[in-house]
Amino acid sequence: MINKNSTLLKSTPLLLFISIGAFWLCSCENDLREVSKFENMKKEEAVDISKNVKVIFSDSAKVKGQLTGPEMRIHHDTTGNRNTNSEFPKGVLIIFYDDKVQETQRIRSDYAMQHGPDGLIEFRKNVVVTRTDGAVIKSEELFYDEKNKKYYNTVPITFDFKDARGKLQATSFTSDNNFQHINGENMTGFYIPSNNSQFPSFAQ
Repeated sequence: MINKNSTLLKSTPLLLFISIGAFWLCSCENDLREVSKFENMKKEEAVDISKNVKVIFSDSAKVKGQLTGPEMRIHHDTTGNRNTNSEFPKGVLIIFYDDKVQETQRIRSDYAMQHGPDGLIEFRKNVVVTRTDGAVIKSEELFYDEKNKKYYNTVPITFDFKDARGKLQATSFTSDNNFQHINGENMTGFYIPSNNSQFPSFAQ
């Protein structure tokens, strides 16, 4: 079944709020006439679909983030392993806020998947991270490890800074969850530091 124009206010650990579909979506049953289309699948999969999703994350009555996306699919594991995943096949936008509800950064991608059992979130296709200090990070993939609170990837990535203060490229990278301490592999380019403490530090 498909839900439209869904909004949810939830208080959970940051970024785990993506996996909320099980609380407000009703399950979908496979049409028996379409079973032949899925004969190569291991088992029939229950999928909940919601359109025009808006999820607001809060902690201690303070808004910490907002997720929006044109479509969210909750894949329920029917094998008994409780491997429920949340998929955003048409893209997603996540905006993060500080304690004063001021935007700190945002992540946009054309595709995203939250793997419930692993605590791993993947962003793919035209991934763009925008910081309020003007820095923009671009790649074709980005992973967030919720357990260790770090971002990483395995493909080329670029870092562009405001006012042409720098442009860096790397073959892969790891970073803390605020993009303040970035470690790039085979990093090249230039960076002109300023007195702005918001600018991240880099290592190779």
